[in-house]
Amino acid sequence: MTQASPAVDRQPARTVQASKPYAKTPIIQVRNLEKTYTTARGSLTLFQGLSLDVQAGEMVAIVGQSGAGKSTLLHILGALDAPTAGTVICASVNVAQLSPQEAAAFRNREIGYVWQFHYLLPEFTALENVAMPLLARGVGRRDALHTAANWLHEVDLEDRGSHRPGELSGGEQQRVALARALVNNPRLLLADEPTGDLDAITASRVFDLIERLHKSHGLTSIVVTHNMELAARSTRILRLEAGKLAPGQSTAPTAYTPQTEARAGKK
Repeated sequence: MTQASPAVDRQPARTVQASKPYAKTPIIQVRNLEKTYTTARGSLTLFQGLSLDVQAGEMVAIVGQSGAGKSTLLHILGALDAPTAGTVICASVNVAQLSPQEAAAFRNREIGYVWQFHYLLPEFTALENVAMPLLARGVGRRDALHTAANWLHEVDLEDRGSHRPGELSGGEQQRVALARALVNNPRLLLADEPTGDLDAITASRVFDLIERLHKSHGLTSIVVTHNMELAARSTRILRLEAGKLAPGQSTAPTAYTPQTEARAGKK
């Protein structure tokens, strides 16, 4: 039986009231990253000596040609893949040294992922899909569904909680996916072509939502995109070429927030 949406208290899951300068220590520190794959034709090296610093509160866009390794870099930052060599510190954790079980716990606690395809479970409602990470963490069903309902309200889909993914538009599906990515209140949002499957108008609206949630919830966000108009709205643009990141055109930085400061000691 489909679970009805619980009443929403109309309070945002988390808000930020003021801003401060960036913290001195980057929330992401990558040093001398290497990633090599063994193929039938020999070794394929994606990264060699790649380094990266991202300050808490930044929204960084990563651009580059297909096959340059943008998605692989996100996977490594989010503990979905391991580097061949190098140091990768995310949220004070050296993710390169985590066991598979530790990596899974780290992802659930600290990382929100949004992909080009929404990957919603078709047999569950939008509300249940958003609640899944909480249920996986051991949160009781009632509390998980209540929190999920609040997040559906944040992405302007409170009236669609009982609908399954197949009953939602592409933009609505991606907004549900964004709510699911943030339901555990992670510090980092990693988005891999989050608007790649959407038309231009819907893509802009989804990116508007990502920007709003990034600011209001004190997130640090890294967005991989081919859309240069959307990339230009980020704190700065980095281009991945020949296994390294090169600075691109930048805009005014997003303010460091009290939320990121308050969570600086979160493990």
